[in-house]
Amino acid sequence: MEHSYRFFENRDCKYFPCHEGLEHFNCLFCYCPLYARTHCPGKPEYKKINGKTVKVCMNCTFPHRPENYDRIIKLLSGDSDDGE
Repeated sequence: MEHSYRFFENRDCKYFPCHEGLEHFNCLFCYCPLYARTHCPGKPEYKKINGKTVKVCMNCTFPHRPENYDRIIKLLSGDSDDGE
């Protein structure tokens, strides 16, 4: 990709791809930096596990889509539009 600092795809990872359905899979945010946010632009699900509500991101591909790099950086810099 043109901006390699913005994109990293690790096809040698034993978990690749950890989510299905993407042609270009950005592994740069392997662990989602937005996981701790109550409101994130992805599509998390919430499940009760052992009496606790847990955020489950198995069906969320937001951080792995190359076109979302700028939005993630903006959210992490505190310049967010999601109320946090």
